[in-house]
Amino acid sequence: MLIIAYVCFVILSGICAVVHFKCKSGQNEEMTIANPNFLTFQNSYFKVYFPALMAEWLQGPYLYKLYSHYGFIDTQIAVIYVCGFASSVVFGTSAGFFASAFGRKKACVVFTLLYSLCCLTKLSRNYGILIFGRVLGGMSTSLLFTAFDAWYLYEHTQTHSFPNEWVSATFAKATLYNSVISVVAGILANIISEWMRFGPVAPFVLAIPFLISAGVLIQLSWDENYGGKQLKVIQPCMESLRHIVTNNKVMFIGIVTSLFESAMYIFVFLWTPVLDRAHHYPPLGIVFSCFMLCVTLGSFFFNFTINHGISPSKIVILTVVMASLANIGASFASANHPRTSFIMFIVLELACGVYFPAMGWLRQRILPEAHHAGIINWFRVPLNSIAAVVLMVLHDTHSSHGISAIFALCSILLAIAGIAAVRLFVLSKNDDNLKVVFDEEEGLQ
Repeated sequence: MLIIAYVCFVILSGICAVVHFKCKSGQNEEMTIANPNFLTFQNSYFKVYFPALMAEWLQGPYLYKLYSHYGFIDTQIAVIYVCGFASSVVFGTSAGFFASAFGRKKACVVFTLLYSLCCLTKLSRNYGILIFGRVLGGMSTSLLFTAFDAWYLYEHTQTHSFPNEWVSATFAKATLYNSVISVVAGILANIISEWMRFGPVAPFVLAIPFLISAGVLIQLSWDENYGGKQLKVIQPCMESLRHIVTNNKVMFIGIVTSLFESAMYIFVFLWTPVLDRAHHYPPLGIVFSCFMLCVTLGSFFFNFTINHGISPSKIVILTVVMASLANIGASFASANHPRTSFIMFIVLELACGVYFPAMGWLRQRILPEAHHAGIINWFRVPLNSIAAVVLMVLHDTHSSHGISAIFALCSILLAIAGIAAVRLFVLSKNDDNLKVVFDEEEGLQ
């Protein structure tokens, strides 16, 4: 397991480097903005956002390992994860309103404080404190993926009055560096946990300085902005729900999102105990980096397909089928073959890397812009609920039958998602707004 993880890391790193530079050199024209004021503003956002992302990714590889290291059994660990899912559901639906009402800068500072406290709770072996820390983690992640983007969009469009088209340049660069940061985070976590032998709690401690630096920079360099003094919560939520119920395309996007991503949430719980079975002791940080490299490769593949005029709705069907087959393979391999499971996980992560940008493309064109965030929040309710129920019912990762049953159930969920994806494609094939047209001189239309 040790050798195959490092070999895969080297191979995937090489492929990513080659594909990245080939894609970069193959582009006729890149969107480069030489405006010094914009670049200064963009950098003021990145120097805060990137440390926050590093802190987030550092906690990925060793979370399950830490709870297991403290001696908790699968049932107890599953409860901790479920508390995190519940926290994301409850707070995720209101995080955007909280940030808009009380100030997005304040919300970002609160994120750094809450997440630092979440990391500190990992030093305790007390079960209640660890559950509390997981709840804080769910709250913090909700703020990370709402308050930061909201602050940037307001400052970009309202305070500095930069063109709206330049927003995509910032988010594209953030996506690229996010991939790099996630891979580096896995390596750092592996070094400090295993090579330096500080144990699975070390990455959580290492995340705290990144969070503190981000909080200090926010306080010193960012201005406050708000979404309005009188914000209604119930009415926008009901309007978002109405769009889901009355628009078939939105509903099928929700079904695919909830089923596919709930399977991915379950995978986050499973991959560590599956690969760590029978005392194989895989380098979890390197394995995590391999997964992140697969996600990056998947995004490159999506760009390739869409540049050749392939509909993202077709791509979503392909990724759901790939993920379902990978889960079936993992169901048969998980009992006695962790190396085969690792290969199945690689395929699964490649599918995720293609799925997320493809689904993002569809959401951007199908979901009503005014209710986009609210609709996504509604999708998270069944998403987290499905993951929580599966983990509570089938949580025994020490039983080969329990693991196989979870993967088999995930494959069924993904098969249903595939049916919904096919239905979405049928509904969308005559929609001009969802047709991909690529002109060599003008680019993607």
